[in-house]
Amino acid sequence: MPPDQPQTAIINWNDDGIPVSEQFDDPYFSLSNGLAETRHVFLAGNNLADRFKPGFHIAELGFGTGLNMLSAWQLWRASGQTSPLRYTSFEAFPMALDDTTRALASFPELAELAQVFLDFRRSGQMHFQCQDLQLEVIIGDANQTLPRWSQKADAWFLDGFSPAKNPEM
Repeated sequence: MPPDQPQTAIINWNDDGIPVSEQFDDPYFSLSNGLAETRHVFLAGNNLADRFKPGFHIAELGFGTGLNMLSAWQLWRASGQTSPLRYTSFEAFPMALDDTTRALASFPELAELAQVFLDFRRSGQMHFQCQDLQLEVIIGDANQTLPRWSQKADAWFLDGFSPAKNPEM
């Protein structure tokens, strides 16, 4: 692999169709209900429905499948916001497009937004903007990329696998 190319996530799929990181031996989302987990931990845990305002910015450690971003984007739309949700994520091991597509197929409730996102991913770009989302995925180890990031976020999603499996994060 060329030195300027990020190392892609190595995925194993369990019997229930859940992606599991080979690097960290940890699933990308809850084995029982990944969408419910995301809504409880990240959306409700940050009280986002009541905090959203124009220009709101979410930052995340560990983009993974994009499930957290899609869930936040769906809530943003449901809240009636008309300006773009700003979303910045730091990811050391980006998933291959085929793996991302397969993982997100588990969430038909997010299919419309997932399709917009996957169409963007096919372009190979890590920056994306549409009418109601401004997404930036910063590739590389957060220990190096985060100190160079000069922006501020209104909410943080700390989702870099289990601390026991990924203590560096």
